[in-house]
Amino acid sequence: MTDGRTAPTRATTEPTPADRRGAVVAALMLCMALAALDGTIVATAVPQIVGDLGGLSVFSWLFSGYLLAVTVTLPVYGKLSDTFGRKPVLVAGTILFLAGSLLCAAAWNMAALIAFRVVQGLGGGALQGTVQTIAADLYPLKERPRIQARLSSVWATSAVAGPAVGGLLAGYADWRWIFLINLPLGGLALWLILRHLREPVRAPRKGPVRIDWPGALGVFATGALLLTALVQGGVAWPWLSAPSLGLLGGAALLAAVTVAVERRAAEPMIPGWVWRRRTIAAVNLALGALGLVMVAPTVFLPTYAQSVLGLGPIAAGFVLSAWTLSWPITAAFSNRVYTRIGFRLTAVLGISGALACLLAFPFLPYPGEPWQPALVMLLLGGCLGFFQLPLMVGVQSTVPYEERGTTTASVLFCRQVGQSVGAAAFGAVANGVLAARLGADTDLDSLAGSLTASESTRRAVDAAVDWVYLGAAAAAALALLALLTLAPRRFPVLEEVTGDGTDGAPASDSARDRPGLKP
Repeated sequence: MTDGRTAPTRATTEPTPADRRGAVVAALMLCMALAALDGTIVATAVPQIVGDLGGLSVFSWLFSGYLLAVTVTLPVYGKLSDTFGRKPVLVAGTILFLAGSLLCAAAWNMAALIAFRVVQGLGGGALQGTVQTIAADLYPLKERPRIQARLSSVWATSAVAGPAVGGLLAGYADWRWIFLINLPLGGLALWLILRHLREPVRAPRKGPVRIDWPGALGVFATGALLLTALVQGGVAWPWLSAPSLGLLGGAALLAAVTVAVERRAAEPMIPGWVWRRRTIAAVNLALGALGLVMVAPTVFLPTYAQSVLGLGPIAAGFVLSAWTLSWPITAAFSNRVYTRIGFRLTAVLGISGALACLLAFPFLPYPGEPWQPALVMLLLGGCLGFFQLPLMVGVQSTVPYEERGTTTASVLFCRQVGQSVGAAAFGAVANGVLAARLGADTDLDSLAGSLTASESTRRAVDAAVDWVYLGAAAAAALALLALLTLAPRRFPVLEEVTGDGTDGAPASDSARDRPGLKP
């Protein structure tokens, strides 16, 4: 075929019955909670962990190591779920995540804890990608926003509850309980998955199963070098130092080798059609840009709230959490919009509103009131709910069951890489502004203990965060450009799977062309 699509193996029998979907959704939400709570709950226990194990100079790898493992395994798990099914991949990933959690709780020094966090991340990659894919498998197009909104609400709740739970466990029990608490949650999720999830039985494959292990190794190694350079550059070593240049050069070389290997593979780990199909390529680029956008609030707004507004850590967290309240709500109602005007136009309206919110942030008065940035974040979350979910649901609906895992993983991979690039780029921007205002040796980390020490420092932080939000606005503009220039006006949506397990002919994503989608 011209788009490089291989003939998929069709599903032939009825998947999970409707009366079992509630139990499966509960399992998916538990799995998502494991992944979502991980970062926020660990962050609050860092002082206790360092006090017990030492390793202050390398503790950032507790997060970097986990992030690396999750990101580089997403494409691998996506392909494996298309090849062997979602259930075995999700079960294996959950077991691996729980094993890593148990090992983390037993860690005897910081090096061991970092290594076990990587094990956790290897399982976390399966949780993130496969959960999103199963959610799309379970429900028809019209009902998918409801389940996706539930998953979004898990992330929102975790963002608010994670720091509180982590602080309570670290302060009144022991930091090791932040990992042990995963075991009962994960155990319940495993039981529900094994008992209730039923996947379609697929027709026998023609020929043996070929796993592209060289491609998987290439993707893993390339991603590891690239993300290590992005995460550690400007932190552990200067950007123009030998380590940064060596890692970036090595990543570029490995990327070229991986592309060559994938072109020759019978069943490549990252198929070429992921980038040759306009719809998938446009969504990958748009949600990669979303990864950059998300960095500005999550990383820099708490510093702004504490230094410029003079809030405490808890109050600063509530300013940030405003967007986690509106995002799931608008996502849940987005189907009422995209079934009438289409996926692309809904996403264009959402990212246009987000662009306006990001551009409004630098115009907030100094020092201002806490409700002002909170209102901006509330509106930003609402706009992004109309942006992300229609694109995710839309792109999943353009591919058959047998390609949905790979497609979903490619979108999540691009978003994760976007977040890593954004953290590196915006960190450099913020530190550059601070250095220009306060001195060449000043950066955001060095001010962590004295953010409210002087008026000049407060104004410098205000200017630095303003520039970060302008950078996020530029990323939103890139997402808008990708949708307008690359995405088709109507996504080539496949008809819903019928009782005999076959897909219908391509259809439009508009309810005017598909009356059955109209609420």
